[in-house]
Amino acid sequence: MNSIEELREIKRKKEELVAGRNANGIPTVNVHMGTCGTAAGSTDVLNAVIEEVKTKNLEKVYIMQSGCPGVCINEPMLTLTIPGEIPYIYIKVTPENAKEIISRHVINNQPIQEWLLNLKK
Repeated sequence: MNSIEELREIKRKKEELVAGRNANGIPTVNVHMGTCGTAAGSTDVLNAVIEEVKTKNLEKVYIMQSGCPGVCINEPMLTLTIPGEIPYIYIKVTPENAKEIISRHVINNQPIQEWLLNLKK
């Protein structure tokens, strides 16, 4: 088990990492990979995101995975965080949708309103 000092150091390093991404304007693509998301196909979504980022040669995109955000009915879900903006939460994402999100939103800054949980008109 880590000591409290070791845990504080781990936390400090992670906070520096996130602050660096934000300062440099690096978007984060978070694919939710809880049990419900995985059962709904989030593994395929994650693979599609990774493939599209590589295909488009996007070096300044951070890809991560997390657990269930608590709205399982909308899985698979993907949250796109662009520094300085509120997070965009995409729902019922397919691998094809994921590629379109990278092309339209990450590259061209055009959120796809009809796929968002938040920010719907």
